[in-house]
Amino acid sequence: MTKKLTGIYGILPDGLETADLLSKAEQALKGGVRILQLRDKNLGFKKTLQRAQKLRELTSHYGARLIINDSVQIALESQADGVHLGREDEAMRLSQVRQDVGTQLLIGITCRADAAFAKFVLDGGADYVSFGAIWTTHSKPEVPEIGLARLTKARQMFPEANICAIGGIDQSRLAEVKAAGADCAAVISGLFAAKDIEAEAKAMVETWAKA
Repeated sequence: MTKKLTGIYGILPDGLETADLLSKAEQALKGGVRILQLRDKNLGFKKTLQRAQKLRELTSHYGARLIINDSVQIALESQADGVHLGREDEAMRLSQVRQDVGTQLLIGITCRADAAFAKFVLDGGADYVSFGAIWTTHSKPEVPEIGLARLTKARQMFPEANICAIGGIDQSRLAEVKAAGADCAAVISGLFAAKDIEAEAKAMVETWAKA
């Protein structure tokens, strides 16, 4: 498994019914998205694991990667490809997590705009880091906007790092995000609020490839 994440990184909206979650995921996959993240904040372990296992089957069918937000245990038990940890939760335990999972899981860490923290987690074995919100976002309005200049600066500071941009990204902004140095662009409402998710996914994948 290559450690590099590239392209469109779809984060499934929180709080969807399972049938709707799987439907939206499959539409994105049919459109060519090859990274999906499950972010279930309030469902409890058992239900989230069941949903993760169903998503694992789906993503495997399309040759796509599945990343689980916050839970190393669910990532391992569902045989996902990776886990994404937030600044507030388990990121400070990164070295322990890496020791526990070895090379079995990709580990991504939310860094927002904190370059010193990004250096700390990259040195500690993180496979990718996310910077944002690049622009203000509906899903996390409390997260401050950092703009493209900070993303460009992060790319200059960490030339070898796998960098994911997040926050307010839609199809019209993909080219400038890529030009600023992002390896992948995380999208939530920019993709999943579209009337035709498959068509939007296809357009995003093509836009990224051409940028």
